[in-house]
Amino acid sequence: MVLVCLLIGRAEAVEVSASAAVLMDMDSGRVLYERNAGTRMLIASTTKILTALVAIRDGNLTDPVKVSREAAYTEGSSMYLKEGEELTLETLLYGLLLCSGNDAAVAVAEHVGGSVKGFVERMNETAEELGMEDSSFANPNGLDDEKHYSTAHDMALLACAAMRNETLVRIASTRTVTVGGRTMTNHNKLLSYVDGCLGLKTGYTRAAGRTLVSCTERNGQRLIAVTLQDGNDWADHQSLYDYGFSAYPAKRLAQLGQELASRDGVPLIAADSFAWPLGQGEALETSLELDRPLSAPLRVGEKVGEAVFSLNGEEVGRVGLLCGKTLLPKAESAMTALRNYR
Repeated sequence: MVLVCLLIGRAEAVEVSASAAVLMDMDSGRVLYERNAGTRMLIASTTKILTALVAIRDGNLTDPVKVSREAAYTEGSSMYLKEGEELTLETLLYGLLLCSGNDAAVAVAEHVGGSVKGFVERMNETAEELGMEDSSFANPNGLDDEKHYSTAHDMALLACAAMRNETLVRIASTRTVTVGGRTMTNHNKLLSYVDGCLGLKTGYTRAAGRTLVSCTERNGQRLIAVTLQDGNDWADHQSLYDYGFSAYPAKRLAQLGQELASRDGVPLIAADSFAWPLGQGEALETSLELDRPLSAPLRVGEKVGEAVFSLNGEEVGRVGLLCGKTLLPKAESAMTALRNYR
């Protein structure tokens, strides 16, 4: 299934205090609201979403990590690591995402990347892979640096990738945990304030202001909200979600295994599921692109084409079409009938 990220230009039905903001439907990539979405800005500790994603991908959660002096004495928010103590990588990730530990970020980076510099290189490579074209990372914790920035749109792309990682979601959605001899409480108040909130990460420096990236799920639909430089971020995220879920509910156009159409007596079955958030008065058009005539020989489950979904003439996604019944050549069909008769 191919999805296309669209930025819509409709009148804004919600207002936020943020200098930059995005509300994105996670599955489709459709942007439901934006303000200065492409402006490069400081992102503070929301950086740690990428730190965690790289660490989970490249590290081993059960690995013991010895805390270096550099990590223990890192400035800013902390999980209060001590030089020389040993914790598992998983414990450090809890400290990273719940306590927003800058010390945890350095300890994670040194262990997984061999050095902070080596880990940051992996961060930038991963950002490029995710399509974060207006982002640059200089450290694993989000401390202010002229070479460390992103945009609201890029951070939404990062959040989409993070929310597809079950381990990251499990940790980021934890409200309170006792692990490695520490009890840690999540700084993300949206977990309590917003129905269905699954995480993700808060951030703050004096230069960046308050930054917040979050994800919420309702009725099977997941939305990502990003606000940068926002003094009223808790309320703004609640408003964005109330707007998004009410104005753009996801409509399922195809379900895996569902018969979408029939051509020449052959049922055409969806090879995947597809849903798209639709605003009031919007409707998707569906067209069929067949790879070959629907004539024998055909086998059940054979791919024969794609269903293409369009909004206002622009393609937004497609789903493979599978043959829903077997068609045999006449000679083979006659032999099969004869065998069945006997």
